[in-house]
Amino acid sequence: MSGHSKWSTIKHKKAATDAKRGKMFTQLAREITIAAREGGGNPEANFRLRLAIDKARAANMPKENIERAIKRGTGEIKGEGELSEVMYEAYAPNGVALLIQTLTDNPNRCVAELRHVLSRQGGRMAEAGAVAWQFERKGYIAITPDGADAERIFEVAVEAGADDVVISDDLIEVFSSLETFQEVRQALETLGVRFEQVEISMVPKSTIQLGEQETMRVMGVINALEDLDDVQQVYSNLDISDEVMAKFEAA
Repeated sequence: MSGHSKWSTIKHKKAATDAKRGKMFTQLAREITIAAREGGGNPEANFRLRLAIDKARAANMPKENIERAIKRGTGEIKGEGELSEVMYEAYAPNGVALLIQTLTDNPNRCVAELRHVLSRQGGRMAEAGAVAWQFERKGYIAITPDGADAERIFEVAVEAGADDVVISDDLIEVFSSLETFQEVRQALETLGVRFEQVEISMVPKSTIQLGEQETMRVMGVINALEDLDDVQQVYSNLDISDEVMAKFEAA
C-alpha cells in the first residue's frame, strides 16, 4: 500500500520543481473543471472541487487559472472541448495491475496512446473489470514529518476514523474511507502539520513485490504513461522499497 502512494507523492514533488510544471497545471485545471461540472462551482458544497483547488494552490497554480477552470466546468466559459473522465485497466510487465485515470477531449486518441506506450514497454490493456476489483477508493493524506509527533498524528487520525496510518522516516501516510475522509483531514489540520498530498486515491487491496530490476522496469512504464497529456494518474499494486525508490529518483 505505502509503496505506490509514496511513488505518487514523489512524482508530485518532482513535478513542482522541474519542466513538467506546465503539464501539472493542465492536469490540475482539468481536475478542477470536472469537479465543478459534476458538483457545482462552490468548493464549500463540493468536496471534490475543494480538494482539487487545494492541490492547485499547493502547486502554486495562479488564481486566475483556477477561476478559469471552475468557470469552464460550470459552463460560464464556452467553446472548450468536452472532457471525458475514463479509468482504463491494464497490466505492466510481471502481471502488475494498473488503473490509469484519464481526462481527455479525444478518447480514441487517448486509448491509442495508452496502447502504444504499453506495447512498447511490455505491458497490455486489460478487459473491463479485470483489474479494478483489486483496488479500493480511499481518502489519502501524505504528511511530511518535519519533527512532528508521529504518535500523536497516529492517535488523532485513528480517533477521527482513519483505517490505516503508515509511518516512515520521510513520510506519514494516512488512509481512510470516503465517509470519514473529511473528518480525518479536519482533525489532522488542527495539529498544524504540513500536508504533502490530500486526495481520493485508488489503493490496492494487496501488493506485488518484485526484484530490483523488474521493479525499476515497471516504474519506467508508469512514468511513461504519466507523461502522456491525457493521463492524470496511474495507480498500481506494485510494492516499491525505499531503496529502489531512491535509485529511481537518482537515475
